[in-house]
Amino acid sequence: MIMSKYPSATGSSVSTCGKTVCRLFLSSLLLAMVFAMTSCASVSETKLARATVFYPPLPNPPRIQYLTSFSGPNDIVENRSNFLDALIGKENEATESIKKPYGVAIRNGRIYVADTRGGGYAVFNLEQRRFEIVQGSGGGKLLKPINISIDVDGNKYVTDTGREQVVVFDKDDRYVRAYGTSDEFKPSDVAVDGDRLYLTDLKHQQIQVLDKASGSVLFKIGKPGSKEGEFVFPTNLTIGQDHYLYVTDTGNFRIQKFTLDGQYVRSFGGIGASFGQFARPKGVAMDHAGRLYVVDAAFQNIQVMAPDGKLLMFFGSAGDDPESMNLPTQVVIDYDNLQYFQAYADPRFKLEYVILVANQFGNSKVNVYGFGRFEGADYSADAPAVAVPEQK
Repeated sequence: MIMSKYPSATGSSVSTCGKTVCRLFLSSLLLAMVFAMTSCASVSETKLARATVFYPPLPNPPRIQYLTSFSGPNDIVENRSNFLDALIGKENEATESIKKPYGVAIRNGRIYVADTRGGGYAVFNLEQRRFEIVQGSGGGKLLKPINISIDVDGNKYVTDTGREQVVVFDKDDRYVRAYGTSDEFKPSDVAVDGDRLYLTDLKHQQIQVLDKASGSVLFKIGKPGSKEGEFVFPTNLTIGQDHYLYVTDTGNFRIQKFTLDGQYVRSFGGIGASFGQFARPKGVAMDHAGRLYVVDAAFQNIQVMAPDGKLLMFFGSAGDDPESMNLPTQVVIDYDNLQYFQAYADPRFKLEYVILVANQFGNSKVNVYGFGRFEGADYSADAPAVAVPEQK
């Protein structure tokens, strides 16, 4: 291209093309600044403007409120402005956002999400309003992470069905070690209790219990089958406040309860579409009162059960609304990070704990719900759900 040049006021040569580019740049800069100032609201302002959703709905005394959801950096970075998007082009959201999550965990103001298609786990830093993805490298390279659990020291235990190992990262997301050798197991979930690791083994249809220090197998729970204490695709597990092990026996459509030494105690649920029955159970969690939360990926909801197995309520449904569930997988209950979520709640609804639910599809990859009490509501008719320690 031929560029004509004219003398500038200082006697130097400036191209007319350069002047045009400069004017366009300044115009774009000004437009972007105006656009960012007038249209860019904070994440919290945008989400607080959404319709309030309670379970059960008002005028019933509500126990659970949908609070917010996390799918990518736009859901966490405060005032992620349209300024840079307009100036240099929008970043590739498909690369940054979670693709197909399964597991979720939360600790010290950070939400961790295992992304089966992203080759790593995402970190939503609620305090610093930052987002990042940890994929690991070298010996810690993740292939198909399924679930993630965190111990008291902040170490993350990631089950990876691509590697057929449990991969460990420290509190600073640095690779530490991996458990498992070739053909030893195919873990889908892991729970840490003191010096033991409890993991679901899809390959052998049982629970393997490892020594956390050495990685050696201490003992195994169950075998393939449908009798008491047997499994068909054990997918998820949790150690409850009552110090029992709860395992989602997906292929048998039930939750099984064991002592931490592997003794069978009882089962919850069964195949069907009635209250307290399951079609495709996945994640399981327990609150401090002994209530069990069980994900059903087919019904796309969560059933809340008393310690004796009685159904107390259920919440969630399929759909395109932010609070909807779309092939939910994991559920986690957290009491320690309420300060980051109370602002999302209705001012009259006081949170007692939060419930995180991972969805494999849809726009809301990780939904956050709050369990609490609505100011002025009468909860006297609530059935008690206190976990009574059983004889071991």
